[in-house]
Amino acid sequence: MGETIPIAVPRKGRPLECVLDRIAARLDVPALADDVTSTLRHEKALTKGRLDAEEDVYHRLAAYSAVDDPTEPEYTLLRDDRAGKPRRIVFDSVTIPLEERNGTEIQLVGREEPFRALRTHEFALGFDSADLVLEEVVELRPEPLNRIADVNARINPVDTDVRVVTGLGDTVYHTLMATPETAPQQAAIDRDFLEGYEGPLCIEPRYERLVQAVLGTKTLDGVDFRYPAEGREEEAAIADAGLGVYLTVTGSTAREHGLVLGEQLFPSETVLLENDSEVTDAVAAVRSALANGAPETELALPN
Repeated sequence: MGETIPIAVPRKGRPLECVLDRIAARLDVPALADDVTSTLRHEKALTKGRLDAEEDVYHRLAAYSAVDDPTEPEYTLLRDDRAGKPRRIVFDSVTIPLEERNGTEIQLVGREEPFRALRTHEFALGFDSADLVLEEVVELRPEPLNRIADVNARINPVDTDVRVVTGLGDTVYHTLMATPETAPQQAAIDRDFLEGYEGPLCIEPRYERLVQAVLGTKTLDGVDFRYPAEGREEEAAIADAGLGVYLTVTGSTAREHGLVLGEQLFPSETVLLENDSEVTDAVAAVRSALANGAPETELALPN
């Protein structure tokens, strides 16, 4: 009799789509991945008011979920914080048989915080943002982080048994940006610039520990963290401060605020995680299949 290996995954959004792409590629289930992705994109459009719903959310939930067949996706309702949108349909679970592994199967289980579910030993494997690892468990040191191996090396074993296995490549960078007045045209906006800089650095409050870990506390001597005011657009707030760090895809909106893009500091990437104390032989086999044996990915920092 085979074993079912539960894997914690995000409930919605780009990280879940990236996980589904990896699952589709490694386990040859493209139709399943497409089904979940298209369903959740449709629901996102309804939630944001870009489409009008012909049925209420409960009828749609019943239509999407195949509760009698675990190999078909099931969905659930999540309270949404948008005014007038109290419920949103999100991913709940699906079971995928692994025919070549003697009846072993995996069960993708949606969680709001997969990383924390691994920390509490609910799962041996999971996918979540690398940001959360830096924000919660990576030790702060004077020197900056340079590669994925450094992330695991800075996790105190007393704090958690969770480690990063590999990244999935859905890379969006936390990027340094500044006004021309703060960083003259001839100046490179990078870690070296920050080492000689004293003054405000605008970031989202939740990224303070991440920025400290990536840049190193020595680099941040003399830097005063500032946070965007309530309702203030991040890039506009960075323009007010003169220098900041922002999660950016293309940088086009940064330029609209007169900001110059600098060094890409660290990728906001979905990563495969494992709780080392929960790993069995079956879990290790599934981990290897999903990681493809690669110890490094986009998580290696730019030189």
